[in-house]
Amino acid sequence: MQSLSPHKSLVEQAYRTILDAICDGTLRPGERLTQDEIAARLNVSRQPVMSALALLKNQGFLQDAGRRGLAVAPIDAARFEAIYQLRSAVEPLAVRLATARMTAADAARGRELVAQGKRLAASSDARAILQADVDFHAWIYALSGNPLIAETMQLNWQHLRRAMSEVLRQPAMSKPVWEEHGQIVEAMAAGDADRAAQRMYDHIVVAYQRVRPRLSSADAAARVAA
Repeated sequence: MQSLSPHKSLVEQAYRTILDAICDGTLRPGERLTQDEIAARLNVSRQPVMSALALLKNQGFLQDAGRRGLAVAPIDAARFEAIYQLRSAVEPLAVRLATARMTAADAARGRELVAQGKRLAASSDARAILQADVDFHAWIYALSGNPLIAETMQLNWQHLRRAMSEVLRQPAMSKPVWEEHGQIVEAMAAGDADRAAQRMYDHIVVAYQRVRPRLSSADAAARVAA
């Protein structure tokens, strides 16, 4: 966690910096945070930190820790299951809408994202691997032409980052993800909305099966720690 610059809202920067630290595991579940400590680490006043912490608590990333301030919330397996249930409905819809709008340039962009993801899958850069996955799905949301899809999924992806960063850092786990992404793009490029939507639905179901064991382990560890 580094000092912030004045180019963006300090609340926005504090929020993003703390959120990233939670999602990438720098701040672990159960770790206690205080306004004074975070303000000192970010080299800002307490006011933007207080606003950022309040927002993160409201979004489920932090929870009360008695008189000792706030603590990083444990990974909530029930929340993740709910997110994947939502994804299984929203993302096939996004693919259908995107397929109808897809151009040759869009197909080239999709293939480029898949190729980049496959290259990263062979690396150990968990943050870059996860960002590539986010970028792929965000590309479909944008191409769908429905702004509510991206808005709906934006916060949910922040929660997903907490578990998926552990899964996607393993080449054996991330390689199939990009094979599935490639199949989705090719179905879209062929104009086959039904097949593309089914590929996306299957991808979401299998993705949850990959992540669920990690969620269960993290949830059990959090309960023991509590």
